[in-house]
Amino acid sequence: MIQFQIHSDSEIPASKQLFDQIRFAIASRQYPPGHRLPSTRQLAMITGLHRNTISKVYQQLEEDGLVESLAGSGIYVKIQGYEGGTHLQSPILQQYPQASQLIRKSLDDLLSQGLTLSQVRELFLNEIDWRLRCNAKVWITVPIADLGAGKLMLKELEQALAIPVELVPLEDLPQILAQAKSGTVVTSRYFITPAEAIATPYGIRVIPVDIYDYSKELDMIKRLPQDSRLGIVSLSDGILRVAQILIHSLRGEDLLVMSAQVSETDKLMAIVRTTQTIITDKDSYPMIQRAIESAREDLIRLPEIICTDNYIGEKSINFLRKELGLGIEET
Repeated sequence: MIQFQIHSDSEIPASKQLFDQIRFAIASRQYPPGHRLPSTRQLAMITGLHRNTISKVYQQLEEDGLVESLAGSGIYVKIQGYEGGTHLQSPILQQYPQASQLIRKSLDDLLSQGLTLSQVRELFLNEIDWRLRCNAKVWITVPIADLGAGKLMLKELEQALAIPVELVPLEDLPQILAQAKSGTVVTSRYFITPAEAIATPYGIRVIPVDIYDYSKELDMIKRLPQDSRLGIVSLSDGILRVAQILIHSLRGEDLLVMSAQVSETDKLMAIVRTTQTIITDKDSYPMIQRAIESAREDLIRLPEIICTDNYIGEKSINFLRKELGLGIEET
């Protein structure tokens, strides 16, 4: 069981701390789809919070479409449509659901063995046509306020999928889909509910991706000496906000944490000059290197730079490749 930590002396409300920690656990797949969450009694024992507070947190998670309550059973991470193996289907496949399941399983098996869609077109025409139409256009969507996270996703998916991918702010998605005939919307699990609300009326499917769980970085943070100065740099303001909450939940006031988006030059230089350790994403790493070079004469010691893995989890990349009819790359 994940050990959630709540700091009563924090300016962040305890319910907000718990909400963000559970949401991160879901988005990073520490709590996978279908996973049963701890009961309010269990969480009360772990966190020291009142069960009514925990119930309100679960209620908000349910309203956001991340979990669902099953009467007499508990609270579960919600299984989105794509995870259950369903998607928009032709009337024939809707009429024969068992045949639909058999087609999907057979196609997935063939793709995993290295066959291409063209080789199995005659055998599975309906399913192949669906996947070809969906990979004709792929949109990544995130709110404008966190466009940095979208840029991280865009670069990684362009490299992994090798097909055209476009970044569209969530606020502009209705206008884009209104002019589209087919395609696939990809988003972080954080934003699955608003993205589905926009895409479903247009018959466009939405696939959420799971983010990297940062387990190695969090383990390192646990071991930092008290009063260490830690810098967090990213393209994404959303990542920085979540990182601040997670680090504070782990260490409270033990660490001095400074954060900056890579475009915030003054904050970035302050981090380079004053922190002993800097955690950053791959796209921000070159900018930190340049900042260190420009300030090298003023530095008594160079900060240690820790560059995180890809923002999108490997399993999500493989799932996208499979769903878009691109096959699964061997690792």
